[in-house]
Amino acid sequence: MFKFALALVVFVATATVMSAKKSSWTAGPGHVTLKLWPHGAPDATPPAGPEKNMTTAKDPLAGGKPVMRLTNVSTPTITLYQPRGKKTGAAIVVFPGGGYQILAMDLEGTEVCHWLNSIGVTCVLLKYRVPSSGPYPKSAQALEDAQRAVGMVRARAGEWHIDPHRVGVLGFSAGGYLVAALSTHYDRRLYPPVDADDKLSCRPDFAVAIYPAYLTEPDGTSNLASAIPVTSRTPPTFLLQTEDDPFHAESSIAYFMALKRAKVPAELHVYAQGGHGYGLRRTAFPVTRWPGLVETWLHTIHVLPGPRS
Repeated sequence: MFKFALALVVFVATATVMSAKKSSWTAGPGHVTLKLWPHGAPDATPPAGPEKNMTTAKDPLAGGKPVMRLTNVSTPTITLYQPRGKKTGAAIVVFPGGGYQILAMDLEGTEVCHWLNSIGVTCVLLKYRVPSSGPYPKSAQALEDAQRAVGMVRARAGEWHIDPHRVGVLGFSAGGYLVAALSTHYDRRLYPPVDADDKLSCRPDFAVAIYPAYLTEPDGTSNLASAIPVTSRTPPTFLLQTEDDPFHAESSIAYFMALKRAKVPAELHVYAQGGHGYGLRRTAFPVTRWPGLVETWLHTIHVLPGPRS
């Protein structure tokens, strides 16, 4: 009986420690993490509480596994993930989704970085401000963080062994909207310059939006949101969504049509099924094989060298 009680105490203590470790998010050893704003973020609002993972056992799984839902982010950061093997020189800043309330930091963050690293792409994971930080122009916070992040990456191109002319962005859901917002709002910073990093362009060289949300007007039409002013200078863009996505395939279709009218190179994939929020996790639906499509497209637009083998 004593041994059983002791084992139970050890189990509970271990579970408590594991729970504490999962209460927030850390990049893990071997990764450089930088604060975006050395003197405090612009347009800051009082934090709703400490940064934490709000996932519970009742939350839906993605690909059969739980998702880290990080919220109360008031100190945004970028974290560098470098390929272990050959580096192509390309870099992608990743924007996790989460409705601007949380960030899916593993599903649409670290797991994406590991895949990008496997194809020789340097990944920079943006932990932007949530909750209630967007979509722009409702709030400028997330877009300010994205603008600042891309400038910081270009400023460190030599140090991080990347080509400053091959810096793209990739986002999911709300992060997909952030991709479109940054792709159309790069000519003017939304904040006073902080340092020399802000003198560099924050225009992405290419963009990938996976099941983007909020790209159509909220009036129930399929018209592109007026806050996304596409021009011929909008970067080449890859779009992917499913017809049964509760955030509607019209988001991607409306953006694609605007890109086409502006003569911006764009590629659109719409699948029949798959829903929303699957990240890179494979399911029975063919849409979850999308990473291969993106890799092929990166070769097509010459971000990655040579034809895909």
